[in-house]
Amino acid sequence: MSGQLLTWLSVLAFLLGFIALVLEIFVVPGFGVAGMAGIILLAWGVLLLAVDFTQATAALVVALALTIVVFFLGLKFMSRLNLWQRLTLGTRLEKDEGYVAGQVDLGHLVDLTGVALTPLRPAGTAEIAGRRLDVVTSGEYIPAGAKVQVVRVEGSRVVVRRTDYI
Repeated sequence: MSGQLLTWLSVLAFLLGFIALVLEIFVVPGFGVAGMAGIILLAWGVLLLAVDFTQATAALVVALALTIVVFFLGLKFMSRLNLWQRLTLGTRLEKDEGYVAGQVDLGHLVDLTGVALTPLRPAGTAEIAGRRLDVVTSGEYIPAGAKVQVVRVEGSRVVVRRTDYI
């Protein structure tokens, strides 16, 4: 393979790897195929430009080490300029300030019946004993307007099943 073709092939691999990483970060959530393809293409681009394998491996190790150093310096820079506080929520809901999480005991609802106000697939809303509650089923779909019965209560989770079958 000619030297000029090899140079263009390595530039193409490097650019495709960069594009794949940008797609992974901004378009495709998670760390999947695009991220792995980007890393592999970037490494392949570096290997194609290298004179020998040892030089390429050394370049990749140096690049990885520099990336780690730049990452930690960036974290330190963000903390000094309070950039991290701009990205995170600084307020807390404390008990001293009046915030109390709901501790309602729903155990008395077991075996009571009600009506599904929204489709339960498997979660939704039902009216039971005159109260509007968030409920779940055991996995089955229940249409809105169907009669439901409370099977069990697990903390704040109310599990229902359909009682009227058309």
